[in-house]
Amino acid sequence: MKSVLLLTTGGTIASRRGTDGLCPQMHPDELLAYVEGLREYFHIDTRELLNLDSSNIQADEWLTIARSIFEALPKYDGIVVTHGTDTMAYTASMVSFILQYLRKPVVFTGSQMPIDNLLTDARNNLYTAFAAVDCGIPGVSVAFNRKVIAGCRAVKVRTMGFEAFESVNAGYLGEVFSDGMHPNVEIPDALTAAQPVRLCDRICRDVFLLKLIPGTNPEVLRLLRQLNYRGIVIEAFGVGGMQFVRTSMLEQLKALTEEGVSVVVCSQCLYETSDLGIYEVGTKLLSCGVISARDMTTEAVVTKLMWALGQTEDPDEVRRIFQTNYCGEIKLA
Repeated sequence: MKSVLLLTTGGTIASRRGTDGLCPQMHPDELLAYVEGLREYFHIDTRELLNLDSSNIQADEWLTIARSIFEALPKYDGIVVTHGTDTMAYTASMVSFILQYLRKPVVFTGSQMPIDNLLTDARNNLYTAFAAVDCGIPGVSVAFNRKVIAGCRAVKVRTMGFEAFESVNAGYLGEVFSDGMHPNVEIPDALTAAQPVRLCDRICRDVFLLKLIPGTNPEVLRLLRQLNYRGIVIEAFGVGGMQFVRTSMLEQLKALTEEGVSVVVCSQCLYETSDLGIYEVGTKLLSCGVISARDMTTEAVVTKLMWALGQTEDPDEVRRIFQTNYCGEIKLA
């Protein structure tokens, strides 16, 4: 019988209706009461870390979650973390970078409806998360709607539907069928090294995400310089384009990178890769010293940049980090 720690952080799964709407109120043993059968197959300990709507989960909470997982890893075969869905992809991505060389399963899950609702998806999501631990799917993942997604590839794509998360630019790590869990795991190169898990929990909060619209005012970039941001993620158009006619952003962009600000460019498109070398509007970006995010999700780009800037103040080293695949977050070939 495998030993599993259930860490709870709040979210819809643990919510009840209050005077101002749904808010997290349930403790972990209350959640387990709705899936009592799990204790027949697992030895389960529980711990409440937080009790927050995930809209309120920020960098401090990421560190609390990652450090708590790291401390508990030696005692358990795997860890399940319940979390609100709205920012789960950010948390799962950040924890993927903080816990280097993680081989044990750490599975995030939640639900679109509270667990005490008759029609809830919470119970199936918890069963899927524990099944992922039982199968030994390594690293950080998100279990939702009978699928297991790499934590750095999960994106929330629906606000109401039970198929809330998709695996973007990567296959599922596992899927549940009528005959059980079917794991489909490609082990990242970083996990093949004979290294113990490491807690690399220095992160930089001074990162900004800018989504372009046609005609974005270039002064936005100057203001970001004045606010002392160390990293900027730009969601550009298509495979990676930015305006340079009439309202050109190139001058401000070059000034940022020359001052040592790391700028990473990804696509506004959900699927497939960015390639700044195809069009003139992309090659001009490369000439300004930006870093291409390739096929990474926005959540992974933001958290990887925050993590990279926590490891180093050298922009060249940040670039090297973005050219390294740590947990399956990027395809480099």
